[in-house]
Amino acid sequence: MSTAPACLSHGRVTITPALRAAVDRLDHRSRHQAAYHFGWITVGGAPTSADAGKAVRPALALLSAEAVGAPPEVALPGAVAVELVHNFSLVHDDLMDGDEERRHRRTVWKLWGPSSAILTGDAMLALAQEVLLDTGLPTAAPAARLLARTTRHLIRGQVQDLSFEQRSHVTVEECIDMAAGKTGALLSASAAIGAVLAGAPEATVDALALYGDRVGVAFQLVDDVLGIWGDPAVTGKPVHSDLRSRKKSLPVSHALNQDGPLSDELAAWLTTPGEPGEPGEEELRRVAGLIEGAGGRDWALAEAARRMALAEDALRSIELDAGARDGLLALGRFVVDREV
Repeated sequence: MSTAPACLSHGRVTITPALRAAVDRLDHRSRHQAAYHFGWITVGGAPTSADAGKAVRPALALLSAEAVGAPPEVALPGAVAVELVHNFSLVHDDLMDGDEERRHRRTVWKLWGPSSAILTGDAMLALAQEVLLDTGLPTAAPAARLLARTTRHLIRGQVQDLSFEQRSHVTVEECIDMAAGKTGALLSASAAIGAVLAGAPEATVDALALYGDRVGVAFQLVDDVLGIWGDPAVTGKPVHSDLRSRKKSLPVSHALNQDGPLSDELAAWLTTPGEPGEPGEEELRRVAGLIEGAGGRDWALAEAARRMALAEDALRSIELDAGARDGLLALGRFVVDREV
């Protein structure tokens, strides 16, 4: 089971019953909206098999337990918890970014309003801690602390991301720090939480967490490339989606921090109020060309590959089950090698 598709399929099959059982604890309205978001039901409540996401984080959690010699079932509460936290952040992200579609379906806020989206996300976040603490394991409290700390860093990254919208200049280092919080923190926790629940040594947990952190930043770099140049059939969002909101993503930040006319033109576009309505496709293609011409796309992909290599170094620095380590490596490469 060392290929990425096999790991992801195993993770999804393993956690879905437990995830559904956890969501069933919510009040009727939050349960309905969460189930819709996960792709289990239609707006009207009929069962469906819509895309529920790749479940990268639960797969990492299960593999991290196996990597330290524990059965994957030990990590199941952690796998459910990280998936709940991830989806809490997605529901809130969609609202904050004004995204009307996710995975080719209308988003929760678009269907039920901003207040309902906030409450549904909050309910999933609280439920994640409850799932962990209900295990009764002596390692549940350390796992819950890890998840709480992770959520704080995730929110910090989101706060930074929002603050960048109000600034004319953002450094690459600031963007990397934001990505380490917004994306890296939860992938880091996912890669370590199974080992925490299994009672693994601190050095082992730290190395797994470092692996996840580095994969997380690589993930965000690739995601930001997809946010500008990605195929809508793959991303589920319109092409140039990040440019429509003039988001200072990692490729944009790199391009802005280069000297030259392309960077100057890009900076002027980002700071000049546009005409009423969305920028047109021709204008968005022109701006994407400025970013690519200033090296933003190539740098982001190269930096993602570099971060993935550092992640692999972290895994090789400790003794782990060989099969589980291969699975972790395969998942990381899958994240970085997405079609761009």
